[in-house]
Amino acid sequence: MDYLLKTEPAVYSFANLEKEKTTIWDGVTNPVAVKNLREMKPGERLLIYHTGDEKSAVGTATVLSVDATDARNPQVKIKVGRAIAAPKTLAEIKAHKLFADSPLVRQGRLSVVPLSEAQWKWLVGE
Repeated sequence: MDYLLKTEPAVYSFANLEKEKTTIWDGVTNPVAVKNLREMKPGERLLIYHTGDEKSAVGTATVLSVDATDARNPQVKIKVGRAIAAPKTLAEIKAHKLFADSPLVRQGRLSVVPLSEAQWKWLVGE
């Protein structure tokens, strides 16, 4: 499974991840998003999405490890991937039929969203 992780770039941006190389993705409170974090597996691909004024998918990352000892606050260690050459905006995402039933569009406040293989490829431009 691939996932999209939403972040407010003023708080933690893809540029921060590029600089740090790895980080712990935690602090998520929505029960569905927390469930998605707990279900992640090492090696799975992640897409970093900037919220706020940007509203676009900007880069990739990979899950290194998942510590779900605390079921309410799983700690997911991630490693930076690469910047997306042509970031996809929320408007482009909403207009694409691949995302018609996606929680990304249907549950706008969900900060950890599963992605299909086809959605991943379109978002990263493969």
